[in-house]
Amino acid sequence: MADRMLKLAVDIDSIKGFLDPQEGRELYERCLAAGKVGPTLEIGSCCGKSTVYLGEACRRAGRSLFAVDHHRGSEEHQPGEFYHDPELFDSAAGLVDTFRLFRQTLRAAGLEQVVVPIVAAPEVAARDWATPLGMVFIDGGHSFDAAQADYDCWAPHIRVGGILAIHDIFPNPNDGGQAPYSIWQRAISSGLFEDLGIVRTLGILRRKDG
Repeated sequence: MADRMLKLAVDIDSIKGFLDPQEGRELYERCLAAGKVGPTLEIGSCCGKSTVYLGEACRRAGRSLFAVDHHRGSEEHQPGEFYHDPELFDSAAGLVDTFRLFRQTLRAAGLEQVVVPIVAAPEVAARDWATPLGMVFIDGGHSFDAAQADYDCWAPHIRVGGILAIHDIFPNPNDGGQAPYSIWQRAISSGLFEDLGIVRTLGILRRKDG
């Protein structure tokens, strides 16, 4: 794999989010290699934890990272839900707003010249998308409708040899929600992707020819 001496410009533990460090390193290494195929796009940036890993890889590869997120939080982040964080709630607007902390993360990590924030729902951002991609990382909404839409909108843009990474895969429903697992299964059954394995809850697939 790629460079094992990964050093990040920020304390990754200071950034809100649920990405395991082993998953983060896997994203970094896969993204660095995928830079030979094309740029990377992530769905679901939140406060930027995954963005730091992917952005550092894109910086080294001389590529851009497109970071797609409406920054209004997923279903589980809304008021009254289990993962609601009052610090991410804009009381004046009455809405979750993670974009301010995301921008702080980019500035602290020195990634403002690498990352292209796209503040929109994934299906809106995909409407007129035409750039072939070397890697797509799906970590957006975890409802079945949201996960299926993310896959439908963005998997077709991955070039042959490119990587599709899907976060929060739980084969056992007792461990977590099944929406990401369902699109991981769908990608494999399509015959278009080669299964490269799962690192903790991060599924890695490679786009095949045909």
